[in-house]
Amino acid sequence: MLARVPLSSSMSFVFPSFARFIGFARAVGRALPPATALVLSVETAHAEPLTSTSTHTVPTDFPRLVLETGRSPVLPPEPDLARVQIHGEYQLRYQHMSSFTLSPSASIATLHPGATGDSIGQNDFLSHWLRVTPRLQLKESVEIVGQLDVVSGTVLGDRAHDTFADNTPRDDYDGFRNVQPRWLFAEVRTGIGLFRVGQQPSHWGMGILANDGDHPSVFGDYRYGNINEEILFATRPGGKDSPFVVAVGGALVFRDDIAQLSRGDRAWQGVLAGYYESGPNRVGVYAVYRNQTRDRTSASDLFPYSDHIEAGAFDLAGNFAAPIRTPGMPAYVFGAFEGAAIFGSTNALRTNEQAASNQSTRLRSYGGAASAGIVLGAHRAHRGHANGGLRALPGQRPDLYGKVVTQIEIGYASGDADPLDGTEKRFTFNSNHKVGLLLFDEVMRWSTARAASAAQDPLLSGPRPAPGLDLLPSNGGVFGAQYVNPTMTFRPDDWLDLKAGAVIAQTTADLVDPYRLATQGKYINYRGGDATKHDLGVELDAGAEARFALDYRMTLQLGAQGGVLFPGGALADQNGDKMKTPWLVIGRAGLQF
Repeated sequence: MLARVPLSSSMSFVFPSFARFIGFARAVGRALPPATALVLSVETAHAEPLTSTSTHTVPTDFPRLVLETGRSPVLPPEPDLARVQIHGEYQLRYQHMSSFTLSPSASIATLHPGATGDSIGQNDFLSHWLRVTPRLQLKESVEIVGQLDVVSGTVLGDRAHDTFADNTPRDDYDGFRNVQPRWLFAEVRTGIGLFRVGQQPSHWGMGILANDGDHPSVFGDYRYGNINEEILFATRPGGKDSPFVVAVGGALVFRDDIAQLSRGDRAWQGVLAGYYESGPNRVGVYAVYRNQTRDRTSASDLFPYSDHIEAGAFDLAGNFAAPIRTPGMPAYVFGAFEGAAIFGSTNALRTNEQAASNQSTRLRSYGGAASAGIVLGAHRAHRGHANGGLRALPGQRPDLYGKVVTQIEIGYASGDADPLDGTEKRFTFNSNHKVGLLLFDEVMRWSTARAASAAQDPLLSGPRPAPGLDLLPSNGGVFGAQYVNPTMTFRPDDWLDLKAGAVIAQTTADLVDPYRLATQGKYINYRGGDATKHDLGVELDAGAEARFALDYRMTLQLGAQGGVLFPGGALADQNGDKMKTPWLVIGRAGLQF
């Protein structure tokens, strides 16, 4: 019976607790008195305030040159001033996607005898979200920040089926009743450092391990992100001029890719971190210990037991940005890297032999990514720009925009070819670290979600589903794969983006479907084909977006994105036939305020 067979290659351990030493960093650094100024961000191509706006310095708003989002900047706290700021966005998406076959559940196979494949049944749908972020600043010492997804989800069109194991399964019209409280925390700046307390976002480095779900990307959209109930303290132990920052924190995870407090997961985390900075260049490291439990029952309440995860994650991340001296054209080079390793043990994944001997599964996984790029700048025309004509802050270059941006990212995530060897090796990137539109965020995402959902089919699983099924879905994150992801953005003018990109990927280990291994006893892939084939294929993406400045510092966004995947042998079936070429198009409309 499937309920007694382990699906251990499902595990994807992600430790997103390290404080979101990110979005608030630049404002914090400016707002603190000189003796205690802190900067708590390791964010790609992010720079500190400069005293000059020369073309041979890196402006503090450099990320806007790389990826223009249309968002209004958050003004920093000021002396003797109490201020309320309310920012947010409304985003609307229409998506059309071609069908591709996945494993059929037992119920589908019963209704359609002989069925060997079944799509998720979702070709056209409309989704949206409304996110509001209020902020109260009390002089320079106290800031209270909230964020709420007032509504979020699918509102019209086809619904997916047998995808409920995914964190966002798209199987229901929840777009007008799915309310998500995200942040409510206070920052207090004192003479010894900064304290942050409350429900707060978690983000580190490039976001492959911890991602707050509030960072736009060249292609794709962010979803829920990582949120903690956390107490954080950070300081410069060497004094106000020291380039070193040290931070310590403790948290109860509210939500991330492997734990949700609302479903009974209790994930406690402790963090110790530090980094070195020199202007826009930073390198940092953090270590995090995680202890997670979830109470369960076997068949009835008379047989309780607990799933337990105990592990540590170690992450090294950094970024840089520097001007390039070119005659008459501002230009910059930038880059970032992040590498992480996870060690520990769990009984959430176990074989029958392990359960009988009370042994745990070892956790040994690692992954990383690195990117580099060049921005060629141009001067804006003399008119309101996408940020609504806001006044420039110190060190910014509102007269500049990135006319041409080219960058390339490479990434690696360890894979697990043997779900039964007692060691979990699969590493999964955070689902909000976007790599393309289609291969990881649709094809591999729904392949893993269908496998986990099918394994829990009432006709197959019995009263107790197999251990680890809720950890099998990738939720759109890169897992067990290595890739190259070049992208280019061309802006004929500051209000228009034309984008192109590619993803070339292969697996880092044999691609084994734990569901098919459990039901068929064979080491085969998610389509029943040869697991030793490693080529995932080549994806090509393209897109365009226009931004129009409106009154009241609002920005209207209109655009479209699309992608096509040419599958490789890792997506072939038992006959060696590759998946029919999947493709999608997405219509995009939004309002930033």
